[in-house]
Amino acid sequence: MDISRRSTMIYGLLLAVWVLVLGWQVEEHFRVQDAARTELRGSAGVIANFLSATIRGLRWRGAVVQDRLEPVLNLLVNGHTNELARPSELIGITLLNSVGDPVVSVGDTNFAQPNPAQGEYWGRDAVTFVNPVYGVSVNEGVTNNSIVVLPSPRNMTNEMRGRDFPHPEPPREEPSTNDTTNAAGVMELRHPPHEDGEPPPPPDGNEARGPGRRGGRRPPWMGWMSEDAFKGLIAKRELHGLVLTMSTEKYRAVCVNDLWLRFVIVFFAGISVAGFGLAWRTVARTSELQIRLVRASELNTHLKEMNLAAAGLAHETRNPLNIIRGMAQMLSRQPDASPEIQEKSHAIVNETDKVTAQLNEFINYSRPREIRRAVLPLHPAIQEVVRALNYDLEEKKVKLEVKGEPVSIEADEQLFRQMLFNLLLNAVQALETGGEIQVITGKRAAEAFLEIRDNGPGVPPDRRKEIFKPYFTTHQKGTGLGLAVVQQIVLAHGWEIECLANEPKGAAFRVTHLKVTG
Repeated sequence: MDISRRSTMIYGLLLAVWVLVLGWQVEEHFRVQDAARTELRGSAGVIANFLSATIRGLRWRGAVVQDRLEPVLNLLVNGHTNELARPSELIGITLLNSVGDPVVSVGDTNFAQPNPAQGEYWGRDAVTFVNPVYGVSVNEGVTNNSIVVLPSPRNMTNEMRGRDFPHPEPPREEPSTNDTTNAAGVMELRHPPHEDGEPPPPPDGNEARGPGRRGGRRPPWMGWMSEDAFKGLIAKRELHGLVLTMSTEKYRAVCVNDLWLRFVIVFFAGISVAGFGLAWRTVARTSELQIRLVRASELNTHLKEMNLAAAGLAHETRNPLNIIRGMAQMLSRQPDASPEIQEKSHAIVNETDKVTAQLNEFINYSRPREIRRAVLPLHPAIQEVVRALNYDLEEKKVKLEVKGEPVSIEADEQLFRQMLFNLLLNAVQALETGGEIQVITGKRAAEAFLEIRDNGPGVPPDRRKEIFKPYFTTHQKGTGLGLAVVQQIVLAHGWEIECLANEPKGAAFRVTHLKVTG
């Protein structure tokens, strides 16, 4: 299996792991959300059970007076020391009758649904729980023991001003010794209490029943109401539903905090996956580089062997060429040699010289570069190379000028002279008759530079990097190895060379990073 296929599998596995972590965190968030909802439902159930027990404790003969029930409801909604529910959770309580109208309502009930059915109604800021009221408890099941919330004398006076029931004038009766008047001005009938503290039942058997039953006994302050009006009041104020409105602020805070936690986990999981991916990418690239280095080392070894073989072949080829050249010269010097034989002999000598020059350049190029560094003054070395090129300079009437401050560098003297000779010879071959060459030296900080400028045709921008390749030449008589040898020497010393344009005309070869000595 190659590295690319293995990398694809590793990246796919890392992506699958990140997707699994993402799915796991989403599932955990929904689980926490459901747990928070269950906790809120549990709080509502505790409140409902407490309220049922409270109503059971406050009832008398199946009825609960509104004035006694409302303080308890207010305490549940607004009480600051309530252990059952904090005010931030329970924000409203509503008791419903059989048709879904509110009988008693405390707190903020704007979130409650109109005429709601049994169930849960979740909103952004609040949730409404609608529970049925069966008997005295929401959890006891169906029973005939219904509960009625009767208004107090104060509330009854206000209700009687509405249009729900007729309000005939109560009959005026003379008070007896056992009668008394309540705070609302309604006459009450007093009876001696029983041993258990409850008032005795009236003589009529029907009146002994609770107020929620047919013919039930009325409270003393409702004694003057007609039977139909009393039954209508009972039907309207009989409890059938309990609506609890709970704030979702805590629920939303838990969900938001958990969502941020899951986001952080997924974020760091993504960073970890990305880190593993980058680490694997680095390992894969390192492996590829190692493989390339091994292949390059093998190829380099093979090239060295081929180079040595080619150098040996070139060296062995020069000897037969020298013999051919000598024999051609002998033939041209024979006394009886015809002009045609002499001309052909000179052609053989010239072609032999070309092949020999190419072989010498090849051998020079294939020779290993062993640097023997020494202190080398630039100007004296440049003057010696110029003297070696005097014949070529005079033949083309080229003007050569050496400029710049004297600098001493650290270099191999023989290789430096060979490099400079090839650069100057390349410039001479590029110039027409009467051209100019400038050799400029200088120093920048702890490094020196060398420039060879000419006013010849120059080098096109697209060929300024190719001219240093072996066997690339623009001259008819060139071998294409001169500048390749120059680059070999420059790289062996750790220098840099580049071909630039010489304004306004010509080419410039700049060698930089020459190490300056004292």
